[in-house]
Amino acid sequence: MSLEFAVEYPCPLRARYSEKHLRQWGRLSHLHAIVTTADKTAPGQDKFEWIENSASQIELLQTETEICANCPACLPLETAGEGEAVGCLGRVNYAIDAHFEKFVADRVQLVLDTVDREDQPRLMHILVDPESPFDGEATKELRRVTTADGLRFFELRLPIRLSRAAARLTTDNVFDLLAGFRSEDSAATSYAREFPLSATADYYDFLDLILRNDLSQLERERLHSRSRNYAQFLRLLSAFERAEALYTRVLVD
Repeated sequence: MSLEFAVEYPCPLRARYSEKHLRQWGRLSHLHAIVTTADKTAPGQDKFEWIENSASQIELLQTETEICANCPACLPLETAGEGEAVGCLGRVNYAIDAHFEKFVADRVQLVLDTVDREDQPRLMHILVDPESPFDGEATKELRRVTTADGLRFFELRLPIRLSRAAARLTTDNVFDLLAGFRSEDSAATSYAREFPLSATADYYDFLDLILRNDLSQLERERLHSRSRNYAQFLRLLSAFERAEALYTRVLVD
C-alpha cells in the first residue's frame, strides 16, 4: 500500500506504453524485488508460482526500462525503492512511520519559529493562513482507516499538534498539503491527483527546506536508518526538481 508518483515526460517509453501500463510495471517490479530479495520467509508454492508466472513480464520491463538511465526525467538511483525499474516513478510506502512524522512536525515548527516570514516558502504562508485549503480533513479520514489486513496509512493514530504561529495546525494539515490537487485527466493517466507545473517550484522550495536545509550528514544518516519514508520523500523532492526543469507536472495517487 503506497502513494505512487511520476514525473510526466514524453519519453520513448511513453510513446509505446500508457501511463497506466508504466504504473503497473512500477508496482510489479517493486513487488518482485520484495518477494525475491527482501522477503526472508520460507518460500511456498504460491510464491514460486508467482515468480515463475511473472518472469516474462519482469524480463520485458527490465529490457524496456534500460533507456531510463539516460532520460532527463530519471530520478536519482540512490533514492529508488526496492525494484523501482521505471526511472521517473516513485512511491511513499504506508504506513507513514512515527519517526518521520515527528521529524516533519519539528522541522515545520522550526521554520516558523526561526525563519523570517519573507524568507519562508510560499507554501508555508498558505499552510498557516486561516483560509488555507489544506484543512487536514482528508488526512484525518485516512488516519482512522485500518484495512482488513491490519494495514494503516499512518503509524500514529493522532496527529502531532503544532504551536505558536502554527497553533491551529497539526501534521494532518501538512500531509494534506503534500497530497496534491485533483487531476482533470485521471481517466487517461490513472493518477487521481497531480502537482501542476505552476506548483512544482513552490513544492520544491518547501520540501527542500524541510528535508535537507541545515541537516548534518550524521542527522541524515540517522534519518535514513530510522525511517524509510525519509528517502522516499527525498525522491519526491527530486521529482519536483525534474518537473520544474522539464516544464511538466508530477502525477500522484
